[in-house]
Parts: sequence; C-alpha cells; structure tokens
Amino acid sequence: MTRIDDILSTADKGLERSLDRLFDLVRIPSISTDPAYKADCRRAAERVAADLEALGFSASLRDTPGHPMVVAHFEPKDKAGKVPHFLFYGHYDVQPPDPLDKWTTPPFEPEKRTGKDGVVRLYGRGTADDKGQFLTFIEAMRAWIAETGTLPVKATILIEGEEESGSPSLVPFLKENRAELSCDAAFVCDTNMWDEKTPAITTRLRGMVKDEITITGPRVDLHSGAYGGPAANPIRILSKLLSKLHDKNGKVTIPGFYDGVSDLPKDVKAQWGKLKFSDKKFLKEVGLSVPAGEKGKSVLEQVWARPTAEVNGIWGGYTGAGTKTVIPSQAHAKLTFRLVGKQNPQKIQKAFRAFAKAQVPKDCRIEFSSSGPGSPASEIAETSPLIRKSAAALKDEFGRNTALIGSGGSIPIVRYFKDVLGMDSVLIGFGLNDDALHSPNEKYNLSSFHRGIRSWVRVLGALGR
Repeated sequence: MTRIDDILSTADKGLERSLDRLFDLVRIPSISTDPAYKADCRRAAERVAADLEALGFSASLRDTPGHPMVVAHFEPKDKAGKVPHFLFYGHYDVQPPDPLDKWTTPPFEPEKRTGKDGVVRLYGRGTADDKGQFLTFIEAMRAWIAETGTLPVKATILIEGEEESGSPSLVPFLKENRAELSCDAAFVCDTNMWDEKTPAITTRLRGMVKDEITITGPRVDLHSGAYGGPAANPIRILSKLLSKLHDKNGKVTIPGFYDGVSDLPKDVKAQWGKLKFSDKKFLKEVGLSVPAGEKGKSVLEQVWARPTAEVNGIWGGYTGAGTKTVIPSQAHAKLTFRLVGKQNPQKIQKAFRAFAKAQVPKDCRIEFSSSGPGSPASEIAETSPLIRKSAAALKDEFGRNTALIGSGGSIPIVRYFKDVLGMDSVLIGFGLNDDALHSPNEKYNLSSFHRGIRSWVRVLGALGR
C-alpha cells in the first residue's frame, strides 16, 4: 500500500522540474483577448495537452469558435468497483501585460527572485492566474502516477483558453459535451488562501446583474440661463433616482430586492469570526476608515453574504475643461447588483427597472441597456462531504484549520458547471491577495506553488478513499 508520504517525497524531489514546466508555459504569451496572440494561445493549449498525454492521459485539443479547449481523461488502473469521477478546471489564457513600463522584468520572461523578506517569489504573467494554479493539481497527479502508476480517482481535466475574455465558447462547449464532462463534482483552482499560512476553500460566490440607464429630458442641450428652472434637468433626475437606492442604514430600497436572501447561519458566522479579520485594516489599505454598508453587518458578512446595489459610473452634460452653461439633454449611469442566496437575476433587474421608471417625470423618458441576463449566486454547503474531506487534507498539509470563506466576486464557471453539467464545485486555490493579478509584476510565491502541489497530493488521496 502506497503511503502519502512517499508521493509527497516524489513531488518534493520533482519541484525544480515542475518549476521548469511552469516557466515554459509562462513564456508563451497566451493573451486571449488580442487576436494577434491567437497562435500563441493555441501553442499554450498544445503544450498542456502534450504534457498530459505524456503523463498517461487521453488528451486532445477541441476547437471552438474562439481558442481551443484542452480535454483530458485518466482511467485509474486496478480499481475494483465504482471509482469517484472528478473534473479539474483551469485556464491557460492570461491578461494583457500592459503597462509594460511598470514591470521590473519582462512579463513573459519568468523569474524566481528572493525578496528582502526572504520570501521566494515567481514573477511573470500567468504565474498565479492561472498557469501556476492549475499546474499544482497536474504536478500532484504527476507525483501520484510516478509513484503508483495510477491515480486514486477517475479524472477529467478541462483547461480553457478564453476565461480572461469572458469565456464566450464555454457554455456551448459544455452543452455539446455534457455527457463526456459531467462528473461527481468539479474542482476549480483559481482562488486564494486565507493567508500565506492558512489554506482556504471558497464556498460562496456572489452572482451579478448589470444594467445601464439613460434619462432623456429636452431633445437637445439647453442654455441654462434661458431654460434653467422650468426645464427638466436629466442629471438632477438621475441623481435623485440614485440617491433613493439605499436607506439611511445602507439597505437597498428596491421592492422585493431581498427576496431569497437568508440570514447567515450561526455556525458560519462563528467560523468567520475566528478568522481575526480586521475591518479597520481592510479599509485603511484603500484610504478609508468607516464601513459604509449595511449597519449591523460586519465587513466580511457584507462582502461575502449580503447583496449590493452599486453605481459604477455616471456622466452627462459638459465634462471638459472650464465651464459650459448647459442643461444636458441626457444623463447616464452604469450599475451592478451583486447577488447572494436565491436571489433571481431576472427578477432583480425587473424590480430595479420598475423602481427607476417611477422616479422619472412624465415628459422625460428612461431607457435601459444590459450586456446579459446576469448570473445567480453559487453556494456549496460547508457540511458537504467533499468540503470536509478536502478541508481535512489541507489541514494535514498546513497544520491549521482550513478557512471556509466567501468571495465578494463572481466566478461564472461555477454556475455553468451547476446549471449545464449538474454538478457542484469545490474551489481550492493557493493565491494570495498581493499576487498582483491582472497588474504589472504578477507573482506567485514559491511556497504557494510547492505547497499547492503537496496539498493536491493529499486531496486526491482523500477523495479516493
């Protein structure tokens, strides 16, 4: 019987080669949003597929209207009876590196550097998002196969190439290949640890609805001396509308907005309280000091478990240098709503539009435009057996309880796996808040990469038991 310690030792001995493979992949500028890098995106996909094929997977490139997907399967050997089947997801595409002059070293020439604090960091575009992350589970599988000749579970790997440009090909691809890709559950490696010494599993993701409004008053811009007073000013109307979105306690006033929102379970609230999160430090880092959301809710609860209505942009009239005395014909605003629990995106958008229309005078009109129907929130119960097994395995590696955390953002792939393939996702990642994702000097701590590999070795073992 193979001991986990033997597999961990194999992973440790192979760390330098694992780093070589990561750096080889980072050197490929697989920028999905820029057509000039189409060939590089394909080259990155080919590199991943070839690597998985050499490991013993049945791997292939699957063409899409955009960049290719990598799909690979591994059937464990000598396994009697039903073996659990899991999908492992990541993405090989990266963000553009601009502005280039802000990089200490070229973005696609990866480098390992030791900081003044003694921490070894890996620099380069994609080291953390997401090449370094998804290679942690591939390198863990490499160690399992090298030591035992097989894996303890049936594995399907899906590595896409359009995550950083909105994944336009993903949902059609999932639908077309539903039978092949549906598994017992999906594991996504594109999230963070709680801190560099504390592993984390993200169990809650907020959904999102986007909307844009245009209020039109007079048919043209007007002289504010000739028409100021009797003429409706769209900016004033818009400002009044937006000011009514929240009450004095920070709650959203749209009728029906909180339908489907439940109070945070006491055990989850207690677990979050043990994280020793500092509201003051969190706000101080961005130049603020006073929490501005719902009264009576902690910052963590606001960000991870409460819905929001935010104005992301507002404009109208003259905004150039100096003064132009006009009453504008139009005023505009962009808004997003972050959703939790069982809030329905379509109902939220419908309720907001009814609320907004009610604020506009009769001789003005309001128009709406949206980039899509929105997405609901995603949650996996903290009591899930998969969460418990994975959390225990991570604790074995780090010697600390695994933090079960939420995320204020949205990861659409999790919802797609649920809605299209009918399976839950477990989000285990090894990034840190200072990894500078999407920014110059993106980095991934060597310890994140190394312990990420070791953690997946343990998680795979736990899943196979």
